[in-house]
Amino acid sequence: MKKLIIILLLIVLLTSLSISSSQTYEQQSLVSTLEQLLPGEPGKDQLSKLEFFYWNRSISVEERGYYYFVEFLIRKAAHFLTFGLLAVVIYWLLPKRPGRWLGAALLTLILACVDEVRQSFTGGRTATLQDVYLDMAGAITFLCIVSFLQFLHLFKNKKKEYM
Repeated sequence: MKKLIIILLLIVLLTSLSISSSQTYEQQSLVSTLEQLLPGEPGKDQLSKLEFFYWNRSISVEERGYYYFVEFLIRKAAHFLTFGLLAVVIYWLLPKRPGRWLGAALLTLILACVDEVRQSFTGGRTATLQDVYLDMAGAITFLCIVSFLQFLHLFKNKKKEYM
């Protein structure tokens, strides 16, 4: 039953990635929703101190405006979190053998590259290596967290054996 739930989670993640990659920027835009949810531009002073360089251009509140900047942060967080979760799900599905962690990371890298290539065929979207880096940062971070939690669990069980 546990394996079935993990497979279903993988299907949900891959389906949502596929849908997201096939939508134009306009179809995905959160700006009008953010304008409704965040009237008065809360946190603008703090966010105005941030600046990112993405696809050879500056991304900041000053350059793009408050709502477009918040949308940018949400989109990049979605990359990080989605591919982090995807890597963990793949890790759980792989057999418990040496190299499982690396296998999950490599499969996630392949999916991140496929996702970016797929986006390049969608109007108003760009495929960037920076997004693949961000996807892999999420994957590696989440895999490290899982590894750390497994280590803690193992340590806790070993400690009980000696008591």
